[in-house]
Amino acid sequence: MTEPDQPAFSREEPPLPLLYRDAMMLVIDKPAGLPSHRGPQAKRQVIPVLTDHLDAFRFGLPRRPEAAHRLDKDTSGCLVLGRHPRAMAELNQLFRDGRIGKTYWAIVEGGPDDETGLIDLPLARRSPERGWWMKVDPDGLPSQTRYRVLGRASGLAWLALEPLTGRTHQLRVHCAASGWPMFGDEIYGSAARDEGPGLQLHARSIAVPLYSKREPIRVEAPPPPHMQEALRRCGWREAF
Repeated sequence: MTEPDQPAFSREEPPLPLLYRDAMMLVIDKPAGLPSHRGPQAKRQVIPVLTDHLDAFRFGLPRRPEAAHRLDKDTSGCLVLGRHPRAMAELNQLFRDGRIGKTYWAIVEGGPDDETGLIDLPLARRSPERGWWMKVDPDGLPSQTRYRVLGRASGLAWLALEPLTGRTHQLRVHCAASGWPMFGDEIYGSAARDEGPGLQLHARSIAVPLYSKREPIRVEAPPPPHMQEALRRCGWREAF
């Protein structure tokens, strides 16, 4: 959303949904399937990546914004962009200090017995050959995820997940290791590669305490189309 006192610099619709804008940062709604950067797979297949779209988000500034954090390719939702170097430095420090609140929605197979809880399992890389793939490892880095059940259906549960640490694939590995892998997860779950509904993980909301004398900026992203059927089965309604 554009703040009322800020002029629009272009009448063209941005290539990705814009959820928030001010002088320091933007929050966009990243679609599932869009890589954040041009890694080896994107180079081989010449597929679009997030950085291909960022010039359209300058809104009159001389340089394009940059992503202040990452979302996995198959994760949708709130992604924060810093609009200039000073903004990036402040946002990066907030992320490093763990001061930015993040809540994800996930559909999992089965589900926890308790309505709320904390997953406390250290994580490490599975092997050098597997790149970013992770595993639970007693000698790994401390990793914690808080969860809350928002709804249930036959064989599924709808969770709100709050990562207290920021390890690669943390939410996916924590859910799988707890006995309820994410629906549509072809790495840590039961989904067949290139089949099924796609990974059911969405960065639902973010809270950024960017300005010391103001309340944190809170932004929500609507659930993506590929998750809505399972969400409805679990009790979600569009006004939720």
